[in-house]
Amino acid sequence: MESQDLGKSAVNGAGLPPPPADLRPKLVFHTQLAHGSPTGRIEGFSNVKELYAKIAEAFNFSPPEILFCTLNTHKIDMDKLLGGQIGLEDFIFAHIKGLKKEVEVHKSEDALGLTITDNGAGYAFIKRIKEGSVADGVKVICVGDHIECINGRNIVGTRHYEVARMLKELPKDKAFTLKLVEPMKAFDMLEPRSKGAKPANDNKMGTGRGTLRLRSKGPATVEDEPTEFEEKAVKKVDDLLESYMGIRDTELGEETFSGSAVRCTASIFCFPCNLFYHEKSPCCKTF
Repeated sequence: MESQDLGKSAVNGAGLPPPPADLRPKLVFHTQLAHGSPTGRIEGFSNVKELYAKIAEAFNFSPPEILFCTLNTHKIDMDKLLGGQIGLEDFIFAHIKGLKKEVEVHKSEDALGLTITDNGAGYAFIKRIKEGSVADGVKVICVGDHIECINGRNIVGTRHYEVARMLKELPKDKAFTLKLVEPMKAFDMLEPRSKGAKPANDNKMGTGRGTLRLRSKGPATVEDEPTEFEEKAVKKVDDLLESYMGIRDTELGEETFSGSAVRCTASIFCFPCNLFYHEKSPCCKTF
């Protein structure tokens, strides 16, 4: 019996059909560690977790060491925080774990004055500190600090809105403890504490004509830069999330604006049903 080449078709001897083409855009991005490093090149990622894995591979450390990334600046600038989109010419700076610290806070007011976000990979961190607030009076608490534990409870892997809710539900006029991890800093980053810049009205980070849209499910896609109207609408939703819940989440704002997460967002946070309605969105006034 003649042997049959397993790489050939038994019918006509033709080669097997090629495997499906990789749907991920073949785009190369440049990256550095924010506290200082050589420049690395990364490609082939579809979501934030894969991006962190590629950065960690480029610099030979573990992905959980990354707290968050900024675009086009090595500084802890919350206006330049990497979200669900990366401009095709953006330079990525990774901020990794630095000093650990533990602080006791007396909750003298109902609100602590913290705005919480997360890095898309299980780390909640401080995006803004309200001037004159309880948190503002505790000088070791800084913008960019990852909240690791609340009263001894490890919250790694907890979504930012759940962390905000936990902080809000802490009893007033009692003390609690926070374990924090600050980003590693270079010498030129050691400066007076920032409270986090307020979002700019025209905050365009991308320098390219398009952006790479990262997705938690499915391949990343290259899209046109958002219009001015879309940017303003997403910012408005982000502002509402902050005022209601003490969180900022650009990706959730984009999904809510597009209509894909309106029902879920309103139900989770108990928002009024007409809060997200606008005439150019596919959202409904009622649910």
